[in-house]
Amino acid sequence: MRKSLLLYFSVFMVLVVIFQYVSAKNMVESKDRQIKSLREDIDELKASNNSMASENSSAETFSFSGNEDALTYFEDRGYDPTEVAQLVKDQIIGRNSASEDNDLVPYEGMEGFMRINQIKILNHKWIIANFTDGTYWGEVFMTFELDENKNLILETEKALLYPRNQ
Repeated sequence: MRKSLLLYFSVFMVLVVIFQYVSAKNMVESKDRQIKSLREDIDELKASNNSMASENSSAETFSFSGNEDALTYFEDRGYDPTEVAQLVKDQIIGRNSASEDNDLVPYEGMEGFMRINQIKILNHKWIIANFTDGTYWGEVFMTFELDENKNLILETEKALLYPRNQ
């Protein structure tokens, strides 16, 4: 009887060990698949990140902050380029009014007053900005200059009003 009991116990233990082995093997295979999937996701994200970094680098080509010549232009004249950039933005946005069109936009608002929304300083002389009246929108190309008294002189060179999509 004791032998039978030991035999059954041994068989039971062997079955438990086999069950544990199979269960652990399945868990390891599942985790390996998950790790492989996550590594593929990481590779895709790295490729996407590299692509976006390249695009960002291209966008910095026409950017005041990325243009050493433009920055040096102001530094050589005793101006802080970041202060100049802020002055330009403040002056342009400051011309937006609640009761009339921005005078830098050569179009009259049809559904409201034309206001400049965003500004991008391209270099030490050029600015591009977008404008809208809430329904119609466009872009304006401007030149700017600082005189000896730090007065900002802005001139609208060209503007584009996009056709409204019906």
